Amino acid sequence: MADEAFTLLVDRYYASLYRFALSLARNPADACDLTQQTFYVWATKGHLLRDTAKAKTWLFTTLYREFLRGRRRDTRLTSLEELPATAADLTDEEIDRARRLDAALVLAALGAVAETFRAPLTLFYLEELSYQEIAETLGVPIGTVMSRLSRGKEQLRSALEAQAGQRQVVPFPEGHRRVLP
Repeated sequence: MADEAFTLLVDRYYASLYRFALSLARNPADACDLTQQTFYVWATKGHLLRDTAKAKTWLFTTLYREFLRGRRRDTRLTSLEELPATAADLTDEEIDRARRLDAALVLAALGAVAETFRAPLTLFYLEELSYQEIAETLGVPIGTVMSRLSRGKEQLRSALEAQAGQRQVVPFPEGHRRVLP
């Protein structure tokens, strides 16, 4: 019975945990390792969770903590909390432009966002977690989540604008034009 429940949990959350891990680690092998480590921790400590309805948040929190633990081993983390606040939310025009961008370009731009801000952006936009769930996952106050989302959006916007500036417009026969990365 426990094996069946574990299999169901893996089936339900593996893909979203892997995407989150990939957004953090930026390397498929490391993302796979992080995801596997998360499920290993669940297999050894998951039974301690009192409210099984919070399994998703617990898994994302565990993955994030494992990522941080690995980063601390590799290098010292630099605090970005002192950065000044940036511009407000995206305009409607910027949102429309972002929707038209190729998904690969957006993911590449997301990879250019500082790690501190990338995690909340990924959890909010790709995993559709609430501010409260993100706060619990990252172990920070809701206000910090909101601040990091705002700053992360500004960094993402800048990365997308930089990518857009690097693309070339190449003429094609018959008057067609194509934008190349």
